[in-house]
Amino acid sequence: MSYIDLHTHTTASDGTISPEELIEYAIKKNLAAIAITDHDTIDGIEPARNHLGDSNAIEIISGIEFSTSSLYLKNDIHILGLYIDEKNSDFIHSLKSIVDSRNIRNEKMLEKLKELGIKLSIEDVIKTSSGGIITRAHFSKAMVEKGYVINNNEAFTKYIGNGCPAFVPRYKLPPDKAIKTIRNAGGVAVLAHPTLYHLNLRELDALIAELCEYGLQGIEGLYSLYNRSEISYLADFAAQYNLVIAGGSDFHGANKSNIDLGTGRGTLKIPYELLEPIKALAIQNKK
Repeated sequence: MSYIDLHTHTTASDGTISPEELIEYAIKKNLAAIAITDHDTIDGIEPARNHLGDSNAIEIISGIEFSTSSLYLKNDIHILGLYIDEKNSDFIHSLKSIVDSRNIRNEKMLEKLKELGIKLSIEDVIKTSSGGIITRAHFSKAMVEKGYVINNNEAFTKYIGNGCPAFVPRYKLPPDKAIKTIRNAGGVAVLAHPTLYHLNLRELDALIAELCEYGLQGIEGLYSLYNRSEISYLADFAAQYNLVIAGGSDFHGANKSNIDLGTGRGTLKIPYELLEPIKALAIQNKK
């Protein structure tokens, strides 16, 4: 049986291995297909495709993971887009607005840190990012490198974590707009890791129902952190709402060192057969 991984991250966002290294590792692990789903960016997809060239050693699926805001949840809701047309002009415009808002946020955080006696330049932060999207993780790394904090945890708990003195909230797409953006680019919108939102079954049911009204087409039914019970009730939700089941490790390299590509914590197996209905939906969405 062939296996796949539909949830991975590279240095284009907050992963620690490059798109090229990710493809090589996926081939080494004998995966048949892999989706690159960096946070709010598609910058890892083209380098991965260029690295693979004309080889058919693995199928690369263009993807993204949007962090979206919620009116009634403290946590972000993450929406995966699979088989997106990364050349779609409206899609590219939406991504630009997110990048622009991140840049404004970064400058505000630098100003707040300066007021607290922590003098960082944007260049200091960029040096830790491998050229990808800047996140708070990159701020924390720069603070460690400059000797302002001992480790990343101290940076978050004292300065840049939610509610801390240098924290600045960032703009996030509302879930309906994220789903619409994915669908308009021919992609399949999938609710990522539903169990991580810490909802009871009634609340999760309400969330899924709402997202389906916006055009949700899939749910991440296999994931590194699920137990058997969670896999079972997510399959029930998929059947109830006619959603395709996706699956992924949420691989980040060293940033989630206990999560390996394709196998999660060691037992995750996502059969290639799950990809067929997702691919069929993507073809339908592009018509």
